[in-house]
Amino acid sequence: MEAIPRVGIGSDVHCYDRYRSCWVAGLLWDGVPGLAGHSDGDVVAHAACDALFSAAGLGDLGSNFGTTQLRWAQAAGVALLAEAARRVREAGLGIGNVAVQVIGAAPVLKPRREEAQKVLSMALRAPVQLSATTTDGMGFTGRNEGLAAIATCILIGPGSWS
Repeated sequence: MEAIPRVGIGSDVHCYDRYRSCWVAGLLWDGVPGLAGHSDGDVVAHAACDALFSAAGLGDLGSNFGTTQLRWAQAAGVALLAEAARRVREAGLGIGNVAVQVIGAAPVLKPRREEAQKVLSMALRAPVQLSATTTDGMGFTGRNEGLAAIATCILIGPGSWS
């Protein structure tokens, strides 16, 4: 059986919560409000998990780490990412790479992009590339009410087109 590529897309959105620490792309960002959520609210790690689960046919973030699963309450996004990667590999698939785009005003990713890519790549044990954009003042991210991320991944695994 030949190996075929599988593409997955994931997204995540969280509103800011000034009473929480800000964890984005596996890093702690001082001076930026945290993100609300069941775990640490790391939109980058969560979107990457969703992309992995999508490509692997393993559901989504909620079905794997849902709010009813107390084990994952307050979990670090990189821990979720490492567990998602483990489940994907357990399903017999290899991880090619993950690309994530962060959408919002804060934190500003550029000064720590390489550090974040390294942390995420180590958790995933595969390459992770990050990019960022703003919405030029439009929508909830433009009003600085929250942060969003969209991820794409490529998995390689057995299969056929017939």
